[in-house]
Amino acid sequence: MIPDFLVTHSGGFHADELLSSVILTRLFPQARIVRSRAPEWITPGEDRIIYDVGGAYDPAAGIFDHHQRGAPLRDDGQPYSSFGLIWKHYGRDYLAASDLPEAHVEAMHGSFDAGFVLPVDLTDNGALSPSGPLAGLTLPALLETLKPVFDETDPEADDRAFHAALAIARSFIEARIAQSAAKLRAEAIVHRAIEAAGQGRVLELPRGMPFRPAIVKAGADQLLFVVHPREKDWCVTGIRRAEDGFELRADLPAAWAGLTNGALEAVCGIEGASFCHNGRFIAAARTREAALAMAELAVKEALSIGAQSNGGS
Repeated sequence: MIPDFLVTHSGGFHADELLSSVILTRLFPQARIVRSRAPEWITPGEDRIIYDVGGAYDPAAGIFDHHQRGAPLRDDGQPYSSFGLIWKHYGRDYLAASDLPEAHVEAMHGSFDAGFVLPVDLTDNGALSPSGPLAGLTLPALLETLKPVFDETDPEADDRAFHAALAIARSFIEARIAQSAAKLRAEAIVHRAIEAAGQGRVLELPRGMPFRPAIVKAGADQLLFVVHPREKDWCVTGIRRAEDGFELRADLPAAWAGLTNGALEAVCGIEGASFCHNGRFIAAARTREAALAMAELAVKEALSIGAQSNGGS
């Protein structure tokens, strides 16, 4: 079905129908968004897709609501919002329309659902209530700040705000998809570099890119540092132990912390060493040779510290 209309509810808006609209307007750019609760609009028809309104979930009829009794649940029992339902049925087509390689579509569909769509679904259904200082900075909360203020009297304000928010919501989805697609491209490059490194402790990459997921996937537990070129110098960086948090497999040497240029060169004995962050997770050098030498020296110290720790336990 190629719809003429994309129908969602009028009035105040939330993240789920905004993000659903991003997906649907990409697939059906000729369709007009209609924001209404009028029966003639929220009744299924061959010319429309209805979402987040209408009191029914019937993909064959083109209606995707989640507010009714008996609303659909994921296989694990977690609730859908309209965004989750639209992503379930149209997400793969959206990814294909975004020029994602066909071989990546299924994996990306699942990972985007788990990491981006599900949190929106849970928040919309009250199954997830972010708290603390960052609660007001979640994507759903930020999108809702774009609604008109309570005493706005212009009858067109809601629709105008919705379309302004839609452009912002679109930028978040497109950026997230682009970043995820880039990670998949990077994975192949990192895997080739891992094969070239063999059992070495230092991984050299042709440029900066996401590397940790590919290292974990490959089971390359021996790797401690990554070296790659930047625009004007070379970078030496540690590898985080976990996706969350900052603990590294190995820190750069404590004696390097916070030093630059001549002071760093004097301490490490490597000409071209130019910077080490005080947190000891990243360093820089002016040449490839210097960066690799710094990485190898950092490996030796890390292994020495590890051996001393094991010997003393």
